[in-house]
Amino acid sequence: MSIVLDRLRERFQADVASTHSDFGDDTALVRRERIVEILTFLRDDPELLFDFAMDLTGVDYLGEDPRFEVVYHLYSLTKKRRVRIKVRLHEEDPVIDTAVSVWPGIDWYEREAWDMYGIVFRGHPNLKRILLYEAFEGHPLRKDYPKAKRQPTIGPEE
Repeated sequence: MSIVLDRLRERFQADVASTHSDFGDDTALVRRERIVEILTFLRDDPELLFDFAMDLTGVDYLGEDPRFEVVYHLYSLTKKRRVRIKVRLHEEDPVIDTAVSVWPGIDWYEREAWDMYGIVFRGHPNLKRILLYEAFEGHPLRKDYPKAKRQPTIGPEE
């Protein structure tokens, strides 16, 4: 199996719901309650050293429960390996703790996931729209977002 997934299961046994490794890509589905602790472990463990948060994205599985997923794509520059960490969130509570304290650069990725999917990153220092204008209503990458929805018109700033 994978050293990454083995270390993760060893340290967070009760918080790792599932793991798999396909074609060298390691993936773990974890509980949201300890996400910051899990991410900090992946960054700081001397055998792992995931020092680069390559990406974070949201996924909408409309019709499923839990509906949303947050996916962290991490890379270790020194160990030359990657891991994908997934967290599922229920539609009625799409909230997860921010990872800005672990990787400050993840700030913009979290803002994008909030802007597009409405996933709230609790404790984020500046959780506001990053791609859309402030008056935009809704979150357009949600699968139930109405295609024909009209948005408020914005004029030139005064």
